[in-house]
Amino acid sequence: MLLQLLSPCLRSFCVLVADPKFHVEQNRSHRPAASDTIEVTINMARVLAIANQKGGVGKTTTAINLAASLAANDLKVLVIDIDPQGNATTGLGVAKTPEQLTTYDVLLGQAGLQEVAVPSSFEGLLIAPSNRNLVAANIELVDVPDRENRLRNKIEDVRDNFHYILIDCPPALDLLTINGLVASDGVLVPIQCEFFALEGVSQLLDTIERIRDSFQHNLKIEGILLTMYDERNNLTRQVASDLKEFFEDEVFKTVIPRSVRLAEAPSHGLSILSYDLRSKGAESYIQLAKELLARHDVKRSGASQ
Repeated sequence: MLLQLLSPCLRSFCVLVADPKFHVEQNRSHRPAASDTIEVTINMARVLAIANQKGGVGKTTTAINLAASLAANDLKVLVIDIDPQGNATTGLGVAKTPEQLTTYDVLLGQAGLQEVAVPSSFEGLLIAPSNRNLVAANIELVDVPDRENRLRNKIEDVRDNFHYILIDCPPALDLLTINGLVASDGVLVPIQCEFFALEGVSQLLDTIERIRDSFQHNLKIEGILLTMYDERNNLTRQVASDLKEFFEDEVFKTVIPRSVRLAEAPSHGLSILSYDLRSKGAESYIQLAKELLARHDVKRSGASQ
């Protein structure tokens, strides 16, 4: 019954991920970190939007901790915060100050990402911060030519400098989210395992369809991530089963559990890897990064050939 919320006409948008746009070479060195290290020769970053129109599904938590888990693999990662709430910004230990350049300046053409990006609390991970001024961008960009491509054009200037660029989108279908989706190669969709979450997915897939049609943009579903997962809950298991039946292999095998430690980490300006590496939340995001790299055919040091 729950699957009736997801229109069958949207199934065509559940496609497999494309081949990676960078070449990987193995590195035999090893360090005691969250995961084995890899050495990557950069050609061009893969840009992923972390998006869901429904709030409270673990979108920003995923952006922060997936980015940190990728950076732990010696990958160069940039998080772009285009949510006016700026939770990814504070969650990665960057203070908001009046003189700070933000993604508002990027979208308005007043600065480039190379000027805005600053180091986060996690080594090797940069963030382009956001603040509440970004709300005004929705209004100020309305009459600007090519307004949907503002972020995409800025990303092209720095794309060769990173392996992954993750865009933390706001929980709304506004011009900011559209910029994030148009700028991306794929969309990673966090979904809380509850009934109303399915409605949000249906709306998001409809948005992806419109973007593909309107901008001739081959935007892909990177994967569906089940968050706040509680296997003891019957509804959780039912929603998870329905999503796997509908999206099949596009649902990540990794699930993110409900975790107090995951909830606590942002208040300290830290990713879960820095806050509590041995927690189940940290283990889950490390495993998610492994699964994502495997989908992109990135070989980890020591992995079987």
